[in-house]
Amino acid sequence: MTPLVAGAVLLAAVTHAAWNAIAHGIKDQLVAFTLVGGGGALCSAALLPFAAAPHGRAWPYLTGSVLIHLAYQFLLMRAFRLGEFGQVYPVARGVAPVAVTVLAALFVHERPGAWQTVGVLVASAGLCGVALWGMWGRRPNWPALAAAVGTGLTIAAYTVVDGVGVRDAGSPLGYIGWLLILQGLVIPAAAFAARRGELLTALRPVAARGLLGGALSFAAYGLVLWAQTRADLAPVAALRETSVIAGAAIATLFFHERFGRPRLIAAVLVVGGIALMLHPG
Repeated sequence: MTPLVAGAVLLAAVTHAAWNAIAHGIKDQLVAFTLVGGGGALCSAALLPFAAAPHGRAWPYLTGSVLIHLAYQFLLMRAFRLGEFGQVYPVARGVAPVAVTVLAALFVHERPGAWQTVGVLVASAGLCGVALWGMWGRRPNWPALAAAVGTGLTIAAYTVVDGVGVRDAGSPLGYIGWLLILQGLVIPAAAFAARRGELLTALRPVAARGLLGGALSFAAYGLVLWAQTRADLAPVAALRETSVIAGAAIATLFFHERFGRPRLIAAVLVVGGIALMLHPG
């Protein structure tokens, strides 16, 4: 992984944490994801005239990815409704890198070296540690944790599907544009069918925030897909999940969730895991 690719993924991590925080901060999650999806679709529509269409062999991956992303968004909305941002977000993101490593080895035949494998495991341990720091001594919120774990598994699934699809597309920009416009329109359409006349009233007060979240979501995943054309899937997935550290800082600053020493230790583990993943050996 070159410094340019690593920098792009780290930027994606920060923007990803930001749009998730925006979505979590909007009380009505259907409204939040309608705006995020719509904002991403608008950005994609602006991109498509300047991008070549993906090759035909990439379309099955695009279709599968859209379906997996819908499951991901449903589970993420449920996790955000049931749990604290500072816990469900890191669990979801912490599960994903290990699952991506396994799926990439099974289906893409990308087997990381020893340093990279240890790095993914160390970083994932740190990511989950960010979430679990405050659970001792109180009853776990099992429904929220189950939704977060399910979210992490869908993240791993679409990461691998898109990693193969964007490489077969012949046009990374075209793949990114069509993926985000197709998936971005589904939830707004479902929200309109469910709410009809009430939807516009609910959207208006938070429209600016939600559309900003959509633009950030577009940028975050676009950068990751580009990076996947230039590096193996597992280290890109693990490096992307440093968004959890940004998410923990956001939870502290904006949602008044305590950061604490355990989260600091978890952050050190994440940084150490990244260093191992980038080890040349």
